[in-house]
Amino acid sequence: MDAGFWHQRWQNAEIGFHQPRPLPLLCKHWPTLGVAPGARVFVPLCGKSLDMVWLAEQGHDVLGVELSPLAVAAFFAERGLLPETFESRYGTHSVAHWQGRRIELICGDAFTLDAEALRGCDAFYDRAALIALPPTLRERYVAWLDGALPADSRGLLITLEYDQREMTGPPFSVNEDEVRRGFAPRREVTLLERRDLLDDEPGFAARGLRALHTAVYRLNPHTPAL
Repeated sequence: MDAGFWHQRWQNAEIGFHQPRPLPLLCKHWPTLGVAPGARVFVPLCGKSLDMVWLAEQGHDVLGVELSPLAVAAFFAERGLLPETFESRYGTHSVAHWQGRRIELICGDAFTLDAEALRGCDAFYDRAALIALPPTLRERYVAWLDGALPADSRGLLITLEYDQREMTGPPFSVNEDEVRRGFAPRREVTLLERRDLLDDEPGFAARGLRALHTAVYRLNPHTPAL
């Protein structure tokens, strides 16, 4: 998906992926990561997700990246916040930062961020990034995430699973085999839960799906060999 696709979705308010409350699966499984209060949490392709508010309420400093300036502006406006804004440069790319109440959003292309941009991120949370990307970009995304995040960071990943022949994404189907192929070389991949989702998502049934599951993974750094 190119940048224009997502800009158009936000422009047209076609944001069915946005949830009106923090995701219950995040609230349930985040504590299993053991991320201490005060830790910095990275949220890629964050939109205006209320999950970031929940993470900040747990005492974390949140760093999100989002392509759409409409989404970034809406996030702070809907909180009644007037954020501080500034710009920075990573390599040849200049990006805008919006910051307020423990949450900092970078407005720009996530792939332009490097290890310097994500320095100090102890953890990451991906609910809508991996499944927003087609297969070729998913491979690039995993490689970028592993290269930009600190090696000892840990994460929570939430995916969708369905028959890709029944519906064109996004969101795309990402099965367990793909998650393990992508992340296992650098991280321990633990499946925490798989849940039938179709009855709770009638919009997906209307698009032709006969089965839909969500899966939650904990992604920890490999334990060093003794």
